[in-house]
Order: sequence, then C-alpha cells, then structure tokens
Amino acid sequence: MTQRMKITYATMSADNEELQSAFDRAIDRVISTWLGVDLPMFIDGRRVSSDHVGQKFSPMDTTLHLCNFAHGTAEDARRAIAAAKRAFPEWRRVPWQERVALIRKLAERISENSLELAALMILEVGKSRLEALGEVEETADLFRYYANSMEKNHGFIHELGKLNPDDPHERNFSVLRPYGVWAVISPFNFPMALSAAPIAAALLTGNTVVFKGSSETPYTSWKVAELFAEAGLPPGVFNALSGPGGTVGQELQDNPDICGWTFTGSYQVGMQLYRKAASGVYPRFAIIEMGGKNPVIVSNTADVTKAATGVVRAAFGLSGQKCSACSRVYVQKGIYDAFKTKLVEMTRALKVGVPTHRDVFMGSVINRAAYENYQRYGALARRDGTVLVGGRVLTEGPLARGYYVEPTIVEGLPEDHELVKTELFLPILHLARVETLHEAMDKANDTIYGLTAGFFGEDPAEIEWFFENIEAGTTYVNRAAGATTGAWPGVQAFGGWKGSGSSGKGIGGLYTLALYMHEQSRTIMG
Repeated sequence: MTQRMKITYATMSADNEELQSAFDRAIDRVISTWLGVDLPMFIDGRRVSSDHVGQKFSPMDTTLHLCNFAHGTAEDARRAIAAAKRAFPEWRRVPWQERVALIRKLAERISENSLELAALMILEVGKSRLEALGEVEETADLFRYYANSMEKNHGFIHELGKLNPDDPHERNFSVLRPYGVWAVISPFNFPMALSAAPIAAALLTGNTVVFKGSSETPYTSWKVAELFAEAGLPPGVFNALSGPGGTVGQELQDNPDICGWTFTGSYQVGMQLYRKAASGVYPRFAIIEMGGKNPVIVSNTADVTKAATGVVRAAFGLSGQKCSACSRVYVQKGIYDAFKTKLVEMTRALKVGVPTHRDVFMGSVINRAAYENYQRYGALARRDGTVLVGGRVLTEGPLARGYYVEPTIVEGLPEDHELVKTELFLPILHLARVETLHEAMDKANDTIYGLTAGFFGEDPAEIEWFFENIEAGTTYVNRAAGATTGAWPGVQAFGGWKGSGSSGKGIGGLYTLALYMHEQSRTIMG
C-alpha cells in the first residue's frame, strides 16, 4: 500500500479513494468487532473492574451500544494517586533519553492504528471523518513534537554563566525537574489529543500520571489508557480512572498528593480548580484551558469568499463543539451584505448527517443535554434576533436516532445577549455589522475569554493593527482553512489569555514541556 495522505485540521477535503476505502473498512471492523465490551480502569499496573458500571451509546445513533465502563469511586482515585506517588522517585530517575524513546514508539503505534481509532471517535463523539482522523494524527504529532523538544533542550539541563569567568572551579546550571503526581482531566470534544498529549508531556518530563477522561467518551479514553498501560511502564507510573466528576474528579481536585493538573473544560470548573491549586499549604501548578467566545473581524478590504470559507469551517466544524470555534463575526459595513450572502450560501450547502458517511461535514452533537440546549438557544435567537439560516433539529430518516441540529446564523442580537456572551459549544454563530475596525475590536475583546481570534483583510497595516490589539492567545489572518480553529503541533502554539487559560503558554509550542517542571538552580564550587 502506498503512503496515504496526511490529514490535519486544515485539510479542506480528502478525495483519496485509497484512504477513504481503508477508512470504510476500519469503520466496519470497529462496528463489527469492537462494540459491547466491558472497559476497566488501570491502577498500579493492573486492570481494575468495578461493581458499578455505566453504559455508553453513540450520539449519532442512540440505539448503538458502544461499551460498558467502570464507575470508579473516590477510594479508587486515592489508590491511583498513592500508586503514582510511590512510583515517582524511581520514574524521575529514568534517563530522559529512555522516556523520549518510549513516547516516539507510542507515536508510531497511534499512527499504525489511526483509522480504527478515528472510526471509534466518530461513533463516540459524532465527529466527521476528517475531524476524527485529524485528531488522531494530531495526537501522534504532539508525541513526536514533545519528544523532539525534550531532545533539543537536552532534557532541560542548561549550563549558565559564572560570577568569575576565570574560576575553573565554579559551574552553574539551570535544571528543570518534575513536580510529582500529575493529574490529567480531559474533555469529550478532543478525547484523544487533549488526554494522550498531556499524559505524554507529563511522563516525558518525569512526572507520574493519574488520568480521568470525560464520562461522555469512556471508550476513546480507555484506548488512550490502553496505549500507556501496554507500554511497559513500571506499576504506578500511569493510572487511569473512569466515573463521575463529583466523586472521582473531585478527589483529583482535593487530594493533597496531586502536585499539578492539566485540565480542559468549562470556565466555572477551571476557575474552581485554579483556586484549589492556590489554597493549600503551598501553591501548586495548574495548566487550565477554559474555552472561548472566539471572534472574527472582517475588514472592507477582505476577500469575501476566503473570509466566508474560514468562518464557516471554524464555526460549524465538529458542530461548534470546539473551544476554538468561531462564535462571533464583526463585519465592516462596506462588505457586510456581500459577506452575509456568501456566508449563508455556504452554510446552507454544508452536509449534516451520519458522520460515518464520506460527504458529511457536520455530524451529531454530543448528547441530549446539548441537543436540548440547542433548541433553547434557537428559541432565544428567533425571539431576540433574526435567524438567517438553521435553528432547527433534524429528525428525518436515520437522523431521528441521533442528536442532529442545523448550523445556525443569527443577526440583530444586542451585544449583552446570552448568545453573544456565553460559550454555547454548539453550531450557533452571531453576525454583526460594524462601522469601523475599532468598533469591531472593542466588541471582539469585550469578553472574559481570550482563546482564539481571526481577521480577514488585505491591508498589511490593518493586519499588524489586529495583532497588536486583539486579546487572544491564538490568532489567524486570512485563513480559509479555519478562521479561528486548526492549530497544529510545531506550527501554531495553542493557548489562551484572560479567562481562557492559566499558564500564558500554548500547547504544541516552544514552552509546553517546561510547564510540567519546576526550575532548580545548581551551583557547584570545586
């Protein structure tokens, strides 16, 4: 078989019959042989079952039973944390070169099984084929990028200067060292990339890990856990839990033996965890990503087709269930009507349907709660604004068995409206006309969030002005592949300002691994 094309979030289409046929076969294999299994937890080197189990059904077809998964308890979490604490002294002494080799080997395993892993993600999340395969590819590339970063920084051991350059006895070093037990708490929308990658980063840097995936994605979370469980790690170095956030997740927040966290989720829970990190005997480190309300500004000088393409892809990819999804567009009056016409036309042309099908752009939303929220938000949009396209749930044919909704554009809402201010995590886009770019910028920045933002315009001075004034950590200009979405390891560092993130550094960038370690200055005389 020839080498197949690589899929990223910027891939506009995949008209490759060899790839698509292989993907069809992988989907069939997963449906025929993977489903209906009982999934354990992994604690202290052993698979652990539970007396209590949950069931997971597919959001694209709620009659499709995917798996049964263990409902862990707070006691399970305490045992996992204790195991990780015992394993830490030995693991931190493992040479960083060996940890790099391990993560590179796991990256290859992911790539070798990418189609099956992506197929499972389609069933469990309702992602389209390109979105699912893009996430698996991103996960493998994050592993490779982090391994390369560890190697390029020589294990983050750097020799510094001397007070007396002529003194042969003085040597000074900056050494980054692991914290200890690291908790990784991941969301449903990127159940592999936002779990496996921080686990890899924590292990690479010498920490031990306790991982809890979203209860919406127990099967993908287990496939992540299985990757590390079968990697030959010493018992306790990696542990995986499943179960309710109110018990298992709460223990991961409260336990004093947790030394650091990587959390991706809501602003409310993220801020609660950040306060918890600062409330102990000493502050602990927390890498927290809390979503966004991501704006796009469209200048009079913009290419209308390019801008509309970028906004549609960013607003409605993964049914708007991305923290980076475009949810607000501010368009200068000189181009507003032309842009609106093109945007509505392109949105109407999107294919919504069963996401295992090749031509589907938008699959289902994740669960009934999201489905019902969409209906409530749609009613608000019709009451308080003008719905230009969408606003309805889809219930015909096979779509009746899942949670399918239309991509929606609404204009005429006041800026203080719930749909304009709140992160909806649904395919609903607010469109507004502005007189000037300064007005657009004021509205774009008027949010607690600062994750991603986009700009369309051909004037170099306007582009520089946008970068200087936008309050967001991940920014794009004239990007038709995704106006606010699609960061890739080593290409765009992904991270937010303000209420979108705690660390000020992005994932998949120059400084990611350093977040998982604290610095020790070493001076040696003689």
